Amino acid sequence: MPPSSAYRPDPQFPALGGEFADPVRAADFPQAILRYRNDRAAATVGLDSLTDAEWLAHFGRFEPLPGNIDPPLAQRYHGHQFRVYNPDLGDGRGFLFAQLREAGTGRLLDLGTKGSGETPWSRQGDGRLTLKGGVREVLATAMLEALGVPTSRSFSLVETGEALVRGDEPSPTRSSVLVRLSHSHVRFGTFQRHAYFEAKDRIAALVDHVIGVYDPDLEGRNDRPVALLDAVVARSARLTARWMAAGFVHGVLNTDNMNINGESFDYGPYRFLPHSDPNFVAAYFDHAGLYSFGRQPEAVFWNLQQLAGCLSLVADSDPLVDALNGFGPAYRNELTAAMLARLGVRPQDPDADAALVQASFRAMAEGGERLRWEPFFFDWFCGAEPRAMAGPRADLYAEPPFAEFRARLSGYAAERPERLEHPYFARPEPEELLIDQIEALWAFIAEADDWSVFHEKLARIETARVAWGLAV
Repeated sequence: MPPSSAYRPDPQFPALGGEFADPVRAADFPQAILRYRNDRAAATVGLDSLTDAEWLAHFGRFEPLPGNIDPPLAQRYHGHQFRVYNPDLGDGRGFLFAQLREAGTGRLLDLGTKGSGETPWSRQGDGRLTLKGGVREVLATAMLEALGVPTSRSFSLVETGEALVRGDEPSPTRSSVLVRLSHSHVRFGTFQRHAYFEAKDRIAALVDHVIGVYDPDLEGRNDRPVALLDAVVARSARLTARWMAAGFVHGVLNTDNMNINGESFDYGPYRFLPHSDPNFVAAYFDHAGLYSFGRQPEAVFWNLQQLAGCLSLVADSDPLVDALNGFGPAYRNELTAAMLARLGVRPQDPDADAALVQASFRAMAEGGERLRWEPFFFDWFCGAEPRAMAGPRADLYAEPPFAEFRARLSGYAAERPERLEHPYFARPEPEELLIDQIEALWAFIAEADDWSVFHEKLARIETARVAWGLAV
């Protein structure tokens, strides 16, 4: 059947031309077994009415959607990887499959792939995605959305029937292709590629494209590159603050893994903190801790500096520096807002709010390994001290290191306190997504092809999302 009336195709990226992407085709996979479809996300773009067979035709064999991109486009970009510039990047195992408008908001959204086969930018790779990697990304996006982090949404996961060899996990291993729904796939590295070639005209065209499609309120500005950087700085500050409040460690904050819309995407060796630890590292190969939890704001700011360097080819440097200098204050304000949202309390004045946030971080640090990250927010949600002090961590919270936090929190009113009536908050423990839980879940799939635990986990995360009510 055709997509529903809510389906509104609007392919915009192809108009940029051949210097920005290459036409490609998906691999011809031996199998197409549907393992996950996100009908809640599909409903926002008019694709929830597809039958499973139609779904597999579009998202397993990549038959084009009506009126959309055909053939798919592998985007060209460069990037700094662990701060070493790499001009040999680009979509090596994915492509832009479709662009369409979101029901209700009219936002332009992308359907992009991961694991869809080789492209001109695959280098020596096979263009594939392990099934475990796909499962991990579905879980990551579900959890981040539940915790109020701007993120791509995992749209589809299809097992593809190939045996893949990888050096960092038992091989051969099963294969998959993932489709993600994102606000944009224009990366910092997209600008870097054209700056590398000193192609001022293409940088200017990219600025015009981003403003026209994603930031039309900036259309009247004379200083368009500066205005764009201002917007990207603000969105990146918000994203970073939400990561920190969620206790999330991205793992590979390279410039090609950051987009201009301030939306987190492309999850490799991510982790959620088991407990407060600024030195916690997600990627086993991040030996210097460059992208450790506590250094993520620094990493994002460094990446913004690289974007500003690209824009300096088409704008004066001084206003770009001024825009960059806005990151610190914006991040501090966004972190305060994100932490108050996680605690479920209403803001008061900036000084008191900042002091409460600082007291929260000190309390978690003092709790050490005895206090897991998620239970802290679960226990104290909506400032409910009687609930926290009747819970399993009451003895810990009664200790002196928590006195300042409790005193400061007591002066705050709950934001939407009716959320505590949700059955989720009657549980003794919150939903978490720690690495040992992911490994245990994967074992059911790898050893017995049992997907029930995976889907049960997603259902529990969805319950948490509804209960928390954290706006993304």
